[in-house]
Amino acid sequence: MGDAGRATAAPTVRARLSIRGRVQGVYFRASTAETARTLGIAGWVRNTSEGVEAVLEGPRPAVDQAVAWCRTGPPLAAVEDVDVTWEEPEGLHGFSIRY
Repeated sequence: MGDAGRATAAPTVRARLSIRGRVQGVYFRASTAETARTLGIAGWVRNTSEGVEAVLEGPRPAVDQAVAWCRTGPPLAAVEDVDVTWEEPEGLHGFSIRY
């Protein structure tokens, strides 16, 4: 039968993002959560003293798509910089906004 009947799932990856610019008070966290949930990504997002931090876990193509979205963010955001650190996945489930 071979591999024809089996779907190969993309491996899970984890990215930690530090996002700076005008990213608070512009629905960045809520929009990030909505985008992540739509893409089937687990993790969380929160405000920090420097901007916004997010952790994204899921298949590499979906995480790459979410990282690309974070480089622009929602319409009122003005993203200046996004630092991405790749980490070992922790097996997160669901996506939350942390306060």
